[in-house]
Amino acid sequence: MTITEFLDPGRWLSPAGGPLYVQLRKRIEAGVSEGILPPDTPLPPEREIAALTELSRVTVRKAIAELVEKGLVVQRQGSGSSIAPGRPRVEQSLSRLTSFTEDMARRGLNSVSQWLERGLFLPSPEEVLALGLGADDQVARLARLRLADGRPMAVERASLPPSILPNPLSVTQSLYEVLGQAGLRPVRAIQKISAVNLGQADAVLLGLPEGAAGLRIERLSYLPEGRVAEFTRSVYRGDTYDFVAELRIPELPA
Repeated sequence: MTITEFLDPGRWLSPAGGPLYVQLRKRIEAGVSEGILPPDTPLPPEREIAALTELSRVTVRKAIAELVEKGLVVQRQGSGSSIAPGRPRVEQSLSRLTSFTEDMARRGLNSVSQWLERGLFLPSPEEVLALGLGADDQVARLARLRLADGRPMAVERASLPPSILPNPLSVTQSLYEVLGQAGLRPVRAIQKISAVNLGQADAVLLGLPEGAAGLRIERLSYLPEGRVAEFTRSVYRGDTYDFVAELRIPELPA
């Protein structure tokens, strides 16, 4: 698809779609997330985009400015605007049970959390079933946006029995570090990975358009004696993560 076809307003512009600059911004965001506008793709000058989309130059300029602020578009003096250069993808092994903080530290990246929820709550039916809680028990919840070198990478929602994590406020960075200090670090886990299209709330947190590709991971982690320690549901950017597993052919009996 050419840039002219991609920006054809008949394909995406709607009277009921909200502010015009927002529709244009979302159109370009969708092109980036779907690979239609690869990294380093030059964008036409503002006057050409305005002509192609039948929008005013003021509208185009506002949409481009927001894309620049989000880091999706770069502007260089004398070269115009282009899609930002691609960033290296992160490979995460499926054979190691490690925390996000540990994964990023091994790659030389600085991990930061933005807390969305942290405390003791009444459990949902899903948490009761996964963690083996009673209906009157509480559950420790940690929900946070995980960033690496300032870039949103994942939305992580962890649930634990209060017997494992009695004080959720004690977790300031690495959950597994806190559990390890208490002698309660999980030693094995079962993970289920699914492809998803991001809902509005997660898309906003991850800086992606609604419906962009993501990876949903559900994990149950266990202590050495087999007790469930953690139930985590995470959503990762589909344009950032590659999950890698090593496969071996079983040895045949002699």
